[in-house]
Amino acid sequence: AARTGGNGRILPPPAPGQARGGQVRPAQGRPVQAGPAGQVRPGQPRPGQPGAAVAARGGRPGVRRGPRKARLSLARLDPWSVFKLSFLLAVALGIVGVVVTAVVWNVVNGMGVFTDVNDLVGQVQGDENAFDIYSYVGFERMLSLSVVVSVVNVLIITALATLFAFVYNISSGLVGGLHVTLTDE
Repeated sequence: AARTGGNGRILPPPAPGQARGGQVRPAQGRPVQAGPAGQVRPGQPRPGQPGAAVAARGGRPGVRRGPRKARLSLARLDPWSVFKLSFLLAVALGIVGVVVTAVVWNVVNGMGVFTDVNDLVGQVQGDENAFDIYSYVGFERMLSLSVVVSVVNVLIITALATLFAFVYNISSGLVGGLHVTLTDE
């Protein structure tokens, strides 16, 4: 028999397991409310029933839950991902090192430290042997030295981190890896 709606239209037959009134009736058990977007939440009380406020918060009536804890173990590190991550971090540290070198050199030069050192060495040695500290610690020289040190650091940090991943995987196979307890406090 065809069902008719309130305005006289013929409604399609109900889906399997669906009763009238927007409720979904499981194969066994009591009817449950259909949630937003058709989600079915079994056992949810209707608004106005006892325990509805507690169920809306996601707990059982009268039961207080503490923070959840999960105990996990870090069993293996992928050497390729460790290589990529350590390379990118080392490059970032290298860029920071070059920028810090340039800033510190400009601050020291702006304070007049290099000219004071030139004057002091000139007074101690005499004027016949002119000493110029800029030939030793000039901006271009310090910046290029900083770039060389940064490139060497990138190579060393990347190689050591990748080697650490291999050693960790070997030792993790023997002792089980690092155990970590996570909580959601």
